Parts: sequence; structure tokens; C-alpha cells
Amino acid sequence: MGRKLTKSAGRVDLVAKKDKEDEEIEEEELMLIKKALETGTGAGVGAPEKPEGKAEGAGDGGGGGAPERPAEERKEKLTELEAYTFDANGIPVSIKIGRKSSDYVPQYIISIPMLAEGTKLILNAIKGDLITQVKLDITELIDPTKSREVRAKFERKANELLERQFHGLTPEKKQVLISYLIQNTLGMGDLEVLMSDENLEDIAINNPSESVWIYHKKHGWCRTNLYIRRDETVYEYAAMVGRKVGRQINVLNPIMNAYLPSGDRINATLTPISSFGNTISIRKFSRNPWTIPYLIEVKTVTPEVAALIWICIQNEVSLLSSGGAGSGKTSFLNAMSCMIPPNQRIISIEDTRELTLPDFLHWVPMTTREPNPEGKGAVEMIDLLVNSLRQRPDRIIVGEVRRQREAEVLFEAMHTGHSVYATIHADNAEECITRLTTPPISLPRSVLPALGGIIVQYRNRRSGVRRTFEFAEVTKNGTANIIYRWDPKTDEVKEVGQLSRLGELLSLYTGMTVKEMREDLADKIKVLKWMVGKKYFDINTVGRITADYYLNPDDVLEAAKKNKGW
Repeated sequence: MGRKLTKSAGRVDLVAKKDKEDEEIEEEELMLIKKALETGTGAGVGAPEKPEGKAEGAGDGGGGGAPERPAEERKEKLTELEAYTFDANGIPVSIKIGRKSSDYVPQYIISIPMLAEGTKLILNAIKGDLITQVKLDITELIDPTKSREVRAKFERKANELLERQFHGLTPEKKQVLISYLIQNTLGMGDLEVLMSDENLEDIAINNPSESVWIYHKKHGWCRTNLYIRRDETVYEYAAMVGRKVGRQINVLNPIMNAYLPSGDRINATLTPISSFGNTISIRKFSRNPWTIPYLIEVKTVTPEVAALIWICIQNEVSLLSSGGAGSGKTSFLNAMSCMIPPNQRIISIEDTRELTLPDFLHWVPMTTREPNPEGKGAVEMIDLLVNSLRQRPDRIIVGEVRRQREAEVLFEAMHTGHSVYATIHADNAEECITRLTTPPISLPRSVLPALGGIIVQYRNRRSGVRRTFEFAEVTKNGTANIIYRWDPKTDEVKEVGQLSRLGELLSLYTGMTVKEMREDLADKIKVLKWMVGKKYFDINTVGRITADYYLNPDDVLEAAKKNKGW
């Protein structure tokens, strides 16, 4: 018995001794990093810049850094295409986009000077304490209305933990560390940096062996220097998003489509459905949507075509925005919708919230809902479309027309006096007419004259250039009469036809003569060019100038002619 006690006591002594040694080592490591943080060197905040191509603070989200490149590739000089900075929820981020002669696509290089790898290791250790010490109910985590309250709780506790471990941190440095802890606790880790860049349209994780890809508005697809090394990390990100929106992703349900409260659309797949590993594709919701003056500035549309669209919207002519995938048809629909008068009620119907209208408009946005895991509770676009007719709308905006029943209700709304604006997949005006009159939509050609015009968007995938390809009116016979068409050789929009039925329609309901119509178009062109010159690109600014034009056109025209501010 005594021996057992002695052995037991010996083991206790050894364990105690080991624990004491571990505590001393941990304390020594913390002291070293604390010193580095306070002096702004080493593994702490403000570490010196790393060699080109390696992200300062752009981690792997789950172990390991970027693989070592061949010596020849490392020596090759990167030609800088663009550089800019932004704030990622409290973390200052620097971006450099460049290209080497051997690169097939540009490189998108993330640099976070105030957050080095050594700092991240310590913060990841603190993250465990943060999670265990903040007491939350699962309903708080999945309720979007309580997100600010939850974030505030984590920020207070993170501040306490950092104060306990590191003394003498400046408020700026401390806020960066707190922001990092929050995005890695409540968000998608290093992907949150990419989510904060307004220049990005898409973010894609193809597999753990590849770097994360992004689609840049100016430079197209780019490789980043950010790696998510573990399939498990990709799954954790997808599962976290699913929990917040009531979706599941697992072996039985290896595909997930979900929408974040911010409007960002996420698709996730699990292996073996995706052969090389788990994937995530994120289509970002535009926080600052394009407007017509901005589209004129970047040569997507000309002032002449924009003025013709404006006069159609002002006088309640229904329009379709057409184009291929990624051509910008929904963005153009959004830009057009800013010109709707503020004294009219707007109902928008979408599968996912992509539209953003001026905040003073009389607007009710509605979205569809997928069924729950039991297959119940679905709300389809046709349900919302039929319901919208009971809400006394003046204008109806539909995200996309795909099926016959949706198109029938849409054109029925046009025939009953509602102005309708929608998108449809078609590469030109003739193809748009064909899609509407053949399966699966199969509308009779006799109903098409209720539609006033078709605007076709085009994107050149090689250069990334987006242009308004065609503007066509719909004739009495249900055919397309092309008025304007873009010439890819000269990069100019040319007038290839004359207004016929659309001119008659505007004259019938406004009483304008051909001369008066031309004068009105000329006035609108002046106002549009003035907005472009003054850089009035914000959605609310453009919306208010348009609304003021409807109330006092002479005042707005006077400002445009004299180039005054508004």
C-alpha cells in the first residue's frame, strides 16, 4: 500500500513538475511575443514586409503556407498592374495586383503589415479561451437581428483577454487584434479579408492544394496568395454559413446553396461530388451598385442609349435586360431602376437579393424561399409574382424570367397597365424573342408587343470588357427592330435603325411630337454627361438628381448647362 502511495505520489510529482515546466515555457513564449507586439517587431504587429509574393498575415486558414517556388520563377519580376488599400472590418489591408511574363492570369497579393504570422499563432491560442468564456445560446448565433449584440459580447471579452496577456498595446494595434479574433471566431477566417474588398465579384476555393481564386471587376480571374490547406476548414466554413441560414451540408446532402444576410450567395460542395476536394464559391452582393452615369464613364453604355432608356422608364415603357451569364444584365437592371419616379410603388421579386435601389423610393423587395429538408415551405417566384399584383404596384421588377408560367404572369401584368422590368438569358435581341416564343417559355408572339424594348448586355471574357451590345424595340408583329448596336472593331455604339413603334408608343401616351422627343432626349443627354463630369455615381445621388429632374427639369438643366454642383 505504501509503495503504491509512493509511486502515485511520484507520478503526481512528475506531472506537477511537467506542468510547471510547460507553464514556464508558455509564459516565456508569451513574454517574447508580448515584447514583440509592444515594440512592433519580430512576430508582432508592424513586422517588416515579406518578400514579394508572400502575404503578410494572409494565412492558410488551416495549416501551412504557400509552397516554395522554383528559383527561376522567384527571380522573375512582377509587373504591377494596380495597388490599393482598404479596411477589412478594422484590419488595414494592402493589395497589389501584378503579373509575371510566365503567368497565365494576374496575381492578387494580400499584405497585412499590422498582423504577422507569429501574432496570428498567439491569437489562435487566445481564440480558444474566447470561445469558452463567451456564453451564448445557439439561437443568438443564428439570429441575424442579434449579430451586433453577439459581436459586442465577443469584442468585450477579447479586449479583456488581450489586456491580460499584453500590456502597453496602442488602441490601434489592439483593435486590429480584436478584429482578427472576431473574424476567425464568428466569420470565415482569412476569407473575410476578401469579402471586404468591393472590387471583387466572386471568391472561389477549388481544393486545398490550390490558392484561393478571385474574380476582380477590372482584372478578371486572379490567383491569390491565400491558401486554405485543409478540407476540414472548407467544410467548417460551409457548415457555419449553413447553420446561420438553416441549411445543412453533410455526406447525405453534399451540395448547399445559401445566402448570407448581407446578400452574398454561397455554393458549397463536398468530396467526392467535387473530385479534388471540398469547394466554396461566393458571389458577392454589390454594396455600391453601378448607376447609369458610372456605366457611361466606363463606356459600358453611351449617353444616347442611356437617354433613350431614361425616356422609356419615365413614361412607363416595359423593358427587358438581356445577356449571357456574367454579362451584367442584373447590374444594368439595377442601374435602370434608379430612374423610376419616387411617387410610384415598386415591387421587386428575386431568387436572391441583388437589387439595391435609392433609399427614398417606395420599394418593397421580395425574395423566394427554398423548401426545408422535409420539402415544405417553398415560396417560388410565380407565387410572389401573382401576389405582387395584389399589392398595387406601379412598377414590377423581376430578377429573371425562366419558365412559362412566370412569363405569362409577367406579360399579363404588362397588359393590365403595370410597367415591368426583368432580365432574361439571351445573347442578342433576336435570340431573346426566340427564347420567349419557344419552349420552355413558349409565349404566343401576339403578346410580345406589350414589351417596349430589349437591352442586350455583352461581356468579352478575354478582356473583361462589358458593353451594351444592342438596344431594340419590339414591333407590332413581335419582332425585334435594332436601333443601336455595338461594333467590336471600333468599340463604338452605332445607330443602325430608326425608332418606329417605340416612337409611336411614346407619342401616343405623352403627346410629344418627333421634334419634342428629340429635344427631350438631347436634354437628358446633357444631364447624363453633366453627372458623369461631376462624378455623380452614388446610387442615392443619381436617384435624387433624377427625381429632382422630374419635379423641376429646368433647374437641373440649368445646373447641367452651367456645370454647377448639385
